[in-house]
Amino acid sequence: MNNLPKFPVTVVGSMPRSRTVARALRNRQKGRVTDTDFNMIADDAVIESLKLQEANGVDIVSDGEQRRDNFYSFITQCIDGIRLMTLAEMLDYVEDKAAFEQLLNALDVPAFALKNPVVDGKLKRISPLVRNDYFFLKQHTTKPIKVTLPGPYLLTRSMWVKKLSYEFYPDKESLGDDVVAILREELHELREAGCEFVQFDEPVLTEVAFTGPHETHTFMCAALSEKSSPEEELDFAVQLMNRVVEGINGKIKTGLHVCRGNWSQQEDVLLRGSYDLLIPYFSQMNVNQFVLEYATERAGSIDVLGELPADKEIGLGVVDPRTTEVESVDFVLAKVHALLKHRSPEQIYLNPDCGFGTFADRPVNTTEIAVQKLQTIYKAAEILRSEV
Repeated sequence: MNNLPKFPVTVVGSMPRSRTVARALRNRQKGRVTDTDFNMIADDAVIESLKLQEANGVDIVSDGEQRRDNFYSFITQCIDGIRLMTLAEMLDYVEDKAAFEQLLNALDVPAFALKNPVVDGKLKRISPLVRNDYFFLKQHTTKPIKVTLPGPYLLTRSMWVKKLSYEFYPDKESLGDDVVAILREELHELREAGCEFVQFDEPVLTEVAFTGPHETHTFMCAALSEKSSPEEELDFAVQLMNRVVEGINGKIKTGLHVCRGNWSQQEDVLLRGSYDLLIPYFSQMNVNQFVLEYATERAGSIDVLGELPADKEIGLGVVDPRTTEVESVDFVLAKVHALLKHRSPEQIYLNPDCGFGTFADRPVNTTEIAVQKLQTIYKAAEILRSEV
């Protein structure tokens, strides 16, 4: 990615999916369409998403996660030993059913629509998670590509349900070993394939930092009865991430995306708190870039990023994918100018706070609004490039 302009514009991963794609995803999960028929629809959707990004100033593109039901459940198609369950189905297996049901209601979560991968056997990778998606996208663009993968802590945390998983993985550490091995294999294959940027998604780290072991969880974390302190959990997350990227050299950029949840437009049900509690743990992670949300006031001050090691890049979230109000160019410029106190222009990438279509059946915004927000980022980037 040596030919990138300063302040490159990118996306966090997902773009809104059409009704046709969402329907095809549901039908594939129910066995109503073959993988071949599904991929014909998804191929067209990926190309459309790519063209949309290229037409609106995105310098590092993604496939829009058009083939995914959500940002992490798609692995069920590629790994044996995982069952895809709706949150409603999980009610029969979580340890505290009443608390989980109350949580879903309080957090504005549609229990029958959202799906979670749950371990019910020994994990075995039977096909690449995203490598084939990368190859397809590469055929249709000359721009650098960002590939997104669920992070190792997210997977270890969200997939372990005692009643279904204990026989195969008696604790999260044993599950984590196999999750790390699968992600390392994928990362090495992507590097050899020429992929420029792999982003690992770990949104649950904010929940661990902001809540104690017995406090209310987001729905993604309710599957696991957290027994450790937040400090122990975050140390575990650091260890898992560093084991995944160990030995990966400069041929491929690695990033970590951490937000506060992206399933609802109701601000009061989403997490709130500064990144300052996570900075000591970020500082120990051997990734190149931190992709963070800062368009929402719930993220606190940008100045805490000055405490990160000097070599770390920032993917700065400058538009909120959940809101219909389109940010002004001046709003974006103000965010970047605040970060320029702590990072050089070469270390700052511009992106939305999170994806525009995290869940296929629950997009947080429309394609039209997504386009307008990307255009705002691009216009701001052009001004910033003229300034430096």
